[in-house]
Amino acid sequence: MEHNLFPSNTYVSRRAQLKKAVGNGLLLFIGNEESPINYGDNYYAFRQDSTMLYFFGSDYAGVCAVIDIDNDREIVFANDASIDDIVWMGSQSTIAERSSWVGITETHPLADFAKYVANAQKQGQTIHFLPPYRPEHRILLHELLGIPYAQQEEKASLAFIEAVVNMRNHKTAEEIEQIDLAVDISVDMHVQAMRTARPGVLESEVAAHITRVGLQNGREMSFPLIATVNGQTLHNCDRSNLLKEGQMLLVDAGAESPLHYAGDLSSIIPVGDHFTERQKLIFDVLYTAHRTATSALRPGIPFRDVHLMTVAKICEGLKGLGMVKGDPEELARTGAYAIFMPCGLGHMLGLDVHDMESLGEKYVGYGGKEKSTQFGFKSLRLARELEPGFVFTIEPGIYFIPQLIDLWQAEHRYADMLNYEEINKWRDFTGMRNEEDWLVTPTGARRLGHKAKPITRDEIEAAKHSA
Repeated sequence: MEHNLFPSNTYVSRRAQLKKAVGNGLLLFIGNEESPINYGDNYYAFRQDSTMLYFFGSDYAGVCAVIDIDNDREIVFANDASIDDIVWMGSQSTIAERSSWVGITETHPLADFAKYVANAQKQGQTIHFLPPYRPEHRILLHELLGIPYAQQEEKASLAFIEAVVNMRNHKTAEEIEQIDLAVDISVDMHVQAMRTARPGVLESEVAAHITRVGLQNGREMSFPLIATVNGQTLHNCDRSNLLKEGQMLLVDAGAESPLHYAGDLSSIIPVGDHFTERQKLIFDVLYTAHRTATSALRPGIPFRDVHLMTVAKICEGLKGLGMVKGDPEELARTGAYAIFMPCGLGHMLGLDVHDMESLGEKYVGYGGKEKSTQFGFKSLRLARELEPGFVFTIEPGIYFIPQLIDLWQAEHRYADMLNYEEINKWRDFTGMRNEEDWLVTPTGARRLGHKAKPITRDEIEAAKHSA
């Protein structure tokens, strides 16, 4: 559907709020281009830049835009379809028509974009741009402004970044509706994975069934899906293994909504009919930690505190299994926990699965404060105080990574807190992760989606046998 947008006044209001927040100058919006796979006419699936989508709703390649605050102009620069475009891609609405749907009345050919920027420079206007994340963006910025590639991130406009982050971090009711839709399809994907994971099935077969659920509902994946028996590798996209009795399959998959908002869920699934007794021990520790996190969510609590209480709960459970010694809260504070969970508890979620990560985690997840560089804490993408409208993942995990165990043991790291003799007995366990998407409300928090992903052991095992 070409005309698949929020109401026009949503985009008009967003741009007005942005202009007020930045105050002056020329704001540049650079859309994404088609990306060839191996020759010019064979493309990867197109995905528009999320900030372009947020302010202009322009879900097509070859578009740039400006908001000229000083001269009160909002302009879309793009070319109408040529006859060659129509022959290969079918008839398309004009740029003027597409722009009118989001309250833009002024459009120009794409070639005029560089001319407009050059004229603004001559007039002494401040030129605001966001940090580039694609090579073609870097090239265009260099051609427009003469800024070397290596300096473009540091010269990006802080006022522009902060304004966009503050707006996109606070999700509106219509955005939440989109995320609920994405999560619902994501839940269906995970239930299908639970039904499909059986001994003798390839990881790739499970991935195919997950993808089918998205496609048959008209949805694309919000990120490259993970379906692996090697869950100790956090972002493992290999899908070549044959599932065997007694293994666990870690699935991390999400769908996009019709307006490109992301769902992001993870599940741990027994390959056989039931979790083994050994798997139950770790699962129960993880489940308790997950519920510790979700029960703490509310406005005003720093997410770093939620992270710390969650990993302390993991350490408390593992202490009961003899793997750690001492005070679980101290293991959390010092970072000793990171041998089991070297990643953060969650990240912002929205139009990007890691929302606005290209604008800098320092601004998105830390409110402008510096991040820790310590192993474990440096991978915590969200730490700031939670506010109503924030949407993020809750995804605690317990991972046994042999190489990490060996390194820390050789360095005698946290030797007074970690019982390496017991930890090594679990080095072949792989890893578990359980993930949901949450919204902070004025009075607390709620799990996103109208459907609940199976999350307890009993629910997951029951889903394997559901019709």
